[in-house]
Amino acid sequence: MKARLRTVRLELAEPLRISRSVMTARDAVWLGVEHDGVTGYGEAVSSVYYGLDADTLVRLTRSVDVERFPDPESALEALPSDAAPASVTAAVESALLDLVGKRAGVPVHRLLGAPAPPAAATARTIGITPLAHAAAEARRLAAAGFQVVKVKAGTPDPEDDVERIRVIRDAAPHVRLLLDPNGAWSVAEAERLLPRFAALGVEAVEQPLAPGDPDALAALAERSPLPVIADEDAVSLADVRRLAGRVHGVNVKLAKCGGVRAALDIAESIEGSGTELMLGCLTASSLGIAPAVHLADRARWVDLDGHLLLAHDPWRGIGGADGVVRPSALPGLGVEEVAAHADVA
Repeated sequence: MKARLRTVRLELAEPLRISRSVMTARDAVWLGVEHDGVTGYGEAVSSVYYGLDADTLVRLTRSVDVERFPDPESALEALPSDAAPASVTAAVESALLDLVGKRAGVPVHRLLGAPAPPAAATARTIGITPLAHAAAEARRLAAAGFQVVKVKAGTPDPEDDVERIRVIRDAAPHVRLLLDPNGAWSVAEAERLLPRFAALGVEAVEQPLAPGDPDALAALAERSPLPVIADEDAVSLADVRRLAGRVHGVNVKLAKCGGVRAALDIAESIEGSGTELMLGCLTASSLGIAPAVHLADRARWVDLDGHLLLAHDPWRGIGGADGVVRPSALPGLGVEEVAAHADVA
């Protein structure tokens, strides 16, 4: 097998402000693994939060050394879950799954045991943005077919967050609303604010408290008037097992947990616990989002809109512009590159 890497810049259509940062672009590293004239692809994206820039991703991806295996099937079987940071493991696994599926002529969801292609309504994120813009975005998304909108929160003045939800609810009265403060609130703030958001029809809240104290998050979930979903506190399988049955949901991102098989292990671990699965993502191209789309029918909440936030998505094949993500009929991940990029790592 032969592996090659490319580094590209993914520009967002508009800045995305959350409680801890503002993002305008993200670097992506694409891995191509070729065997017998067929190539499978995977993507890892840079993350300030996890301390991973493009150069580090390239170095760590090369260190996995898939070329030492005779074929993608054996490489996939031997790939350890902790061979590298989770985002690198997920990207390597993605390329191998794509290649195995293409060689077998079947989509990835078939490799994972799902007979029918999944299709799921995905949330679409509205960042911390002026109220008029938030309302206009909500109207536009509802008109396009989106049934779920996720709103970022965690401004210095919580009343600004409350008012943003209010204007979005007025602009799109029939959409389901999720709220994500990205860990910005104290316990006291959360206890004061959550009843107000529940009264405005918010369906669930992601990681209202700063990560690092999962017991405090679980205690808040027990008292909360709306479901609490752990995100930054639910990174690994061990994290999720600690929270199973104590929070209402866990947000599983493949770049955070280590890929498709790690996500399936997490899903199995919470079965019957009362904690439900949310599938999330980082801002990425359709290539980076595609592996999670093949799991979309296994989740209560689906938040796979990272490719929809880009000014130009260099891959296609998972849809989403109408509010629904679904794999194409092509084998493997079902995605195709739209245009060539020349930044070779």
